[in-house]
Amino acid sequence: METIDLINPQPPRKPPWLKVQLPRGEAYEHVKANVKRLDLHTVCQEAMCPNLGECWGAGTATIMILGDTCTRGCHFCNVKTGSPKGEVDWLEPKRVAEAVAELGWNYLVLTAVDRDDLADGGATIFANTVRQIHKKSPGSKVECLTGDFAGDLAALDIVLDAQPEVLAHNLETVARLQASVRDRRATYKQSLAILEHAKQSGKVRYTKTSLMLGLGETEAEIEQAMDDARAIGVDIFTMGQYLQPTKRHLKVVEFVTPEKFARLRDLGVSKGFRQVVSSPLSRSSYHAEQAFA
Repeated sequence: METIDLINPQPPRKPPWLKVQLPRGEAYEHVKANVKRLDLHTVCQEAMCPNLGECWGAGTATIMILGDTCTRGCHFCNVKTGSPKGEVDWLEPKRVAEAVAELGWNYLVLTAVDRDDLADGGATIFANTVRQIHKKSPGSKVECLTGDFAGDLAALDIVLDAQPEVLAHNLETVARLQASVRDRRATYKQSLAILEHAKQSGKVRYTKTSLMLGLGETEAEIEQAMDDARAIGVDIFTMGQYLQPTKRHLKVVEFVTPEKFARLRDLGVSKGFRQVVSSPLSRSSYHAEQAFA
């Protein structure tokens, strides 16, 4: 385990297990071209995901709707922050559905920037996109990775009524670190309420959440987050290494070893989750389709 020297704080050097190949290959270029042609945004690009090459090379992606400008400013995220001024592209759901059909995706993770500037937080666009995908590609499953809609459960119901197969919402970090990691408008309690309501609705098959590790959390705090998620019926729990996207973002406190990730995966399995994805390069949408295997 590499940690920061608290007397002379310097971020730890990136260990070898976090090195990835640059994206390339015919399948990757095909996805990239279609994403550009259809004027879509992907979280793969916006969040500088280390799995971009692997996922795009396999012909899959996580589509980010509602533009590329987020109304919140979480301290870990590389997505642009600002005011979209209420602008909505109502044709976007159709373009996303076309991409799913043209690229033959059987499982799509649909996520979005936070849109606190909209009355419904963008829920209607989420719902329209899910319905368009199911209409154009009836065999494809959709996972909605949403924000917290500022705690508005009626907005969440708009998404749930479209019946995505999975409703995902990320806790991001343990309870103690919420204020220093996430935007002040996001809270641990509010995120749990979103996940609980989705599960109790009976309108989705699975609910899902994720933690970033390496921000200074303890193993006991990770276990508590697992217990909190399991207590409200969360089905899928993922964990991955936090990576500092730029110098202005939170520094990495610890590079968690693959061995510890494996131990935490076993702990999560023992809690009764249907699926636990835990490795340094795991992200909330990484191997998402395997929950249905």
